[in-house]
Amino acid sequence: MSARSLLGIALLILGVFALAYQGFSYTVAKKAVDLGPIKVTKEEQHTIPLPPIVGALALVAGVVVLAIARRGGQ
Repeated sequence: MSARSLLGIALLILGVFALAYQGFSYTVAKKAVDLGPIKVTKEEQHTIPLPPIVGALALVAGVVVLAIARRGGQ
């Protein structure tokens, strides 16, 4: 399997996940209070949205790369 085929498959998988989940979120612990031995932390959740166009473009790019790889194009 060539590098182009692997790239095309990776783009297809990325596109499917981007369309299915439409973003991802992560949690960060921040200090709320720090009074000597007493420390209080607060967890904040951040979300990074992915527009559907990103997933669609990744799918199209994956199909194009796979088509080029199968034809044997340089």
